Amino acid sequence: MNNSLTTTTALTLGKNETLIPHNMQAEQSLLGALLLNNASLEHVSDFLKPEHFSDSIHGRIYEAISRLIDRGQIADPITLRDFFDKDQIFEPVGGAKYLIDLASSVISIISVGDYGRLIYDLYLRRQLIDIGEQMVNDSRSHDLEIPATQHIENSEKKLYDLATKGQFSSSYVVFSDVLAKAIQTAEIAFKRESQIVGVTTGLLDMDKWLGGLHPSDLLILAGRPSMGKTALATNIAFNAAQNTSDGAPVAFFSLEMSAEQLANRILASEAKISSDKIRRGEIRSEDFPTFVEISRRLSNVGLYIDDTPALSVISLRNRARRLCRQFGVGLIVIDYLQLLVSGSRNNENRVQEISEITRGLKALAKELNVPVLALSQLSRAVEQRDDKRPQLSDLRESGSIEQDADVVMFVYRDEYYESRKQPQEGTDKHQEWQERMGTIHNQAEVIIAKQRHGPVGTVKLFFDGKLTRFDNFTDNHSLVGY
Repeated sequence: MNNSLTTTTALTLGKNETLIPHNMQAEQSLLGALLLNNASLEHVSDFLKPEHFSDSIHGRIYEAISRLIDRGQIADPITLRDFFDKDQIFEPVGGAKYLIDLASSVISIISVGDYGRLIYDLYLRRQLIDIGEQMVNDSRSHDLEIPATQHIENSEKKLYDLATKGQFSSSYVVFSDVLAKAIQTAEIAFKRESQIVGVTTGLLDMDKWLGGLHPSDLLILAGRPSMGKTALATNIAFNAAQNTSDGAPVAFFSLEMSAEQLANRILASEAKISSDKIRRGEIRSEDFPTFVEISRRLSNVGLYIDDTPALSVISLRNRARRLCRQFGVGLIVIDYLQLLVSGSRNNENRVQEISEITRGLKALAKELNVPVLALSQLSRAVEQRDDKRPQLSDLRESGSIEQDADVVMFVYRDEYYESRKQPQEGTDKHQEWQERMGTIHNQAEVIIAKQRHGPVGTVKLFFDGKLTRFDNFTDNHSLVGY
């Protein structure tokens, strides 16, 4: 490599060019190799971009070469000459003559891929320095609107995004490889006693219908208030966390209820004592040994609760990543979607904000390769109909909820609505009402309104309101399709 060539270009870096990570010779060698052999661009085009070069002039040359090759034209010092002669930015290096110097100084074109990866690695190092300097500047500022924890989360996101960029991975997969993986997944489900592939819900009929909760899926569980959304989500989370064969550790983000309230529900469900009685202290002394035994049994359950209110999607993603890294979390539950805050803080268009949130949750599911179960409110339009069973159009501020979700489920309890229609006692209508209540007592339905990889239908469940507990329905006809 010509020393004068290297020195001349290095001057464009400025006074601090010796203080930042860069390799001028690698950049020049790569560009010269591309000018001699355009086909070698395929070795670096997937990951190397113009902004990755430490010298902006080299970035412009790389961009011009790539553009000509994409058009099916030859990129060499001759075809690029006019472009470089007209642009004054190239005057410090001698204009188009610099292209001839690059091409004539090439020793080998074999190492193009290695040069590209080296240039990219040095770019990442420069980005790390920038992030570090930004962290120092942010830490020294005294903005009362931005707490230190927000700076930490922002820095963590930048570092994670940079780490994700730094992973060299192919943009395609061979069909035979994914086919073999699909067969392997089917074999695992066949050998499992439960015959499910994903994380278990602990509810047999739901597992049969869904095949478990699948990695990278975004599942929406919606319902009107008092239908039991949180109770069902808590049951599913606890069932998955304590199941050693088909389950997984669970991260539960509770934006509405405190961690203590969720623990109280689980304790009541396992002890078979009303959570209301536990909260009011209406328990017997002989119940405490049961509590101690249950507490000992549940102490090793992999359930991790974060009850921080008004979380942003960015904060939630950062925390979920940490939990997955530390505890191997295999399921994320969010209660509930409308209480999350989008990163843009654009409160003028709530539908757009919810759409941004659902896209972020779907991206999180794919990124961590775990199922994400998010609860959602329904609009009041349900209450205006005679048939209260929810529909996809009832999703509150739906935006892209239906579009982004792989599965959409609704919790519905006919008993809740029927109990509010009690006629006057002693009348024929009251007798008919009692008979009706007897047939739907302790029954709940999970309406699967959308399933990207399977059928839609209705799953019947047993619901104990006193214990806020969902369980398997004992009737043999627990699956009803539509």
